[in-house]
Amino acid sequence: MLLLARNIPLELESLVKQILTLATDLRWTWSHDGDTFWQYLDTKTWTLTRNPYAVLQKLSVKRLTELHTDEDFSKHLNTLLGAREDYLTKDCWAEQHFTKSEQAQIAYFSMEFGLSEALPLYAGGLGILAGDYLKTASDLGVPAIGIGLLYDEGYFRQYLDSEGWQHEMYPHNDSRNLPLQPVITVDGAWLTIEITLPGRILYLQVWQAQVGRTTLYLLDSNDPLNNPVDQAITGRLYAGSEELRLIQEIVLGVGGWQVIEALKLDIKICHLNEGHAAFAALERARCFMNKNNLNFWQALWATRAGNIFTTHTPVAAAFDTFPADLLEHYGQHYADTLGINPEHLLNMGKMIADDNNERFNMAYLAARTCARINGVSELHGVVSKKIFSGLYPDWPLAEIPVSHVTNGVHMPSWDSALADKVWTDSCGKDRWLGAQECLDSKIEKLDDNEIWSLRGQQRTDLIHYVRRRLSDQKRRSPNSGQPIEQAQTILDPNILTLGFARRFTEYKRPNLLLSDQQRLINLLSNTQMPLQIIIAGKAHPKDNTGKHFIKEWFSFLQRPDVRPHIVFLEDYDIRLAQHMVQGVDLWLNTPRRPWEACGTSGMKVLVNGGLNISELDGWWAEAYTADVGWALGDGEQHHESDWDQIEAQQLYTLLEDQIIPAFYHRDVEGIPIEWIQMIRNSMSSLTPKFSSNRMLREYTEKLYLPALADYKMRNENGVELAHKLEQWQTQLAHYGDNILWGDLRVEQHTDSRSFVVSVYLGDVPVDYIEVQLFADAKNPTHSPFCQKMNCETAIPGSLNGFIYRIELQSNRQVEDYTPRVIAVHTSVQVPCENHFIKWWSGSRTIV
Repeated sequence: MLLLARNIPLELESLVKQILTLATDLRWTWSHDGDTFWQYLDTKTWTLTRNPYAVLQKLSVKRLTELHTDEDFSKHLNTLLGAREDYLTKDCWAEQHFTKSEQAQIAYFSMEFGLSEALPLYAGGLGILAGDYLKTASDLGVPAIGIGLLYDEGYFRQYLDSEGWQHEMYPHNDSRNLPLQPVITVDGAWLTIEITLPGRILYLQVWQAQVGRTTLYLLDSNDPLNNPVDQAITGRLYAGSEELRLIQEIVLGVGGWQVIEALKLDIKICHLNEGHAAFAALERARCFMNKNNLNFWQALWATRAGNIFTTHTPVAAAFDTFPADLLEHYGQHYADTLGINPEHLLNMGKMIADDNNERFNMAYLAARTCARINGVSELHGVVSKKIFSGLYPDWPLAEIPVSHVTNGVHMPSWDSALADKVWTDSCGKDRWLGAQECLDSKIEKLDDNEIWSLRGQQRTDLIHYVRRRLSDQKRRSPNSGQPIEQAQTILDPNILTLGFARRFTEYKRPNLLLSDQQRLINLLSNTQMPLQIIIAGKAHPKDNTGKHFIKEWFSFLQRPDVRPHIVFLEDYDIRLAQHMVQGVDLWLNTPRRPWEACGTSGMKVLVNGGLNISELDGWWAEAYTADVGWALGDGEQHHESDWDQIEAQQLYTLLEDQIIPAFYHRDVEGIPIEWIQMIRNSMSSLTPKFSSNRMLREYTEKLYLPALADYKMRNENGVELAHKLEQWQTQLAHYGDNILWGDLRVEQHTDSRSFVVSVYLGDVPVDYIEVQLFADAKNPTHSPFCQKMNCETAIPGSLNGFIYRIELQSNRQVEDYTPRVIAVHTSVQVPCENHFIKWWSGSRTIV
């Protein structure tokens, strides 16, 4: 935009617009084809920034004139433009598998998006996952948009002082060099969203980033119409007071849905990536309420079916919560616009209604305003059932309505150019654009020499990158570690290289490998089978424990016998992560089970032929087999104080006895046959399974399509069903507690038994409920049992009194079975949307 405002000669305008088309489409972040193109335009700027938009902004008219007459450049430009056009117009997976009526436009809300270092709007895994989601939606043609915030500074950049202590810097995100464009309305104005805060209006400018077929909309409070304090609302990601954090989440949710309304986007599915954006579900209902002349609760019933909440949090204490008085301050006016009492709004974010001591929990608000909830790995789904069980009192843990869709990573964003060629030669260029059923068999055919050559070159490329980056690091801080001349020769391209990079915090146990320093030194200094390690990671600015972990590593690598074998690279970011996952032989992950919701860093090495050694937590708990990598722990949760030491010893033993020998055991041609077979197994079986391609197809088939069907049903015939559902809910809430049970009679037959019970429903219509017989899972041989009991006859002289019966064959104890009444409706997700349940209590007679 700024470049076009410069004094560009008329004959160059067409060229500039063509280059701008490529620079502002973030598809370049996962296409290796353009790397040489951008380097040719401006080698220095591309090398330092890896940002095509910055390259374009810095091109002089003289350089543009040279390019205008460069035939080779024109051919390359036209090739890239043609490839982009083919990508955007070709039939995609969504179009091939679903009709237009089966495809729902999705709004994906996230506090952060990690698409590229050129757009630094992320802190870590949550943002990287969100960025990979948008890229995958583009690849598959899933009609999604992203909604987020444009941060003036984003997350911090890290540097270490001469003592190894982390310091934070917050460089400004200069919009002139970001691959963004303002959203322009039909009347030619910059789209501005207005939301009401106490005593003032907040003005939010709207930007957009193009991600292939997908658009990301970003809200920006840095508008001159705002007061200086409000201009800073979108200043930093995850920074500031509780009040500022709450306002940011109001901006994301309320402002984000207002963008959808302003652009008249036909969104059917609202997908909340964590609870930060839960206000979007409220704003969606408010807008629907006003359009259709409904009350809030009717509007919530109409829209909730189309809301999906993905939780990434493994412990309840990590949810965003706010003091009740802060919510009252900011929620009073909003509750008025919803037409509800402020107490009702507060209770939607509490586990226990009207508890004045409980903080307002954004995850609870999300759970109560979404019809479907999922965790991000199989184990995390189980953990999340426990976390949210309090919202569904008296329901068995197995029936807490949290499913799971295991995360995946966008493989084209994380593979090296060399790995990309291997995959293309084996599986074709469209391998990540649809179904992946045949990829494993094709990769299994790779020969040993090809795999080992790939790994050797990638390791070499990583070592060269580490040397360059470490040299730059030392030039900025010459007293913080190895001298510059040592940095230029550090590490060996032929040595087993272990990578460890993540947020440095206590539960991730980043210093587990330092538990026995002498044993680690022995591994590093072994002249026959040496090990070398590349480490990176940040601690949260307020996490002093995490900073001490970094300092401990820094102190360790100052030892002369350690320096040649370990490096700590500052300022872990997407670019460094890409180089590490492409080049390391082995990726280490050491969280304390079950605190890693999923963890995707280890997935990124799969496509590049790297192997994993990880705690049996998150994704690795479902991925691990002995022929694809190594596992720490025993698959159980431990509270013993010495368990960390037990697993540390296990880690050393695995390295000493299995991992390192497997890498260095070579045949006569110098090939590690056992190691390569594990690479082949890992690449073929795990890469497709843990790609975001699989993840998004699973979201579509498991969550989006059912949600779309429910949403459509509730919005037919003038939202007739939404009215009925509110009445159904109200009736159960008012009269459900008055349901009475009679005695339970168990009739023993030759090869079966019958359970017979009387139920008095009172003012609750019989079709509002279902009577079931339930038995919980008490041991591995008995899975949960639940079956509808048949309404046999009405009880004479009673109000809605009925006899219910069921006959079944079972060898379980009679006492295992208990009747219950639950809310039931064919169009409602029970218990997610209505958790009414009443268990039988009384005397049991066996006859």
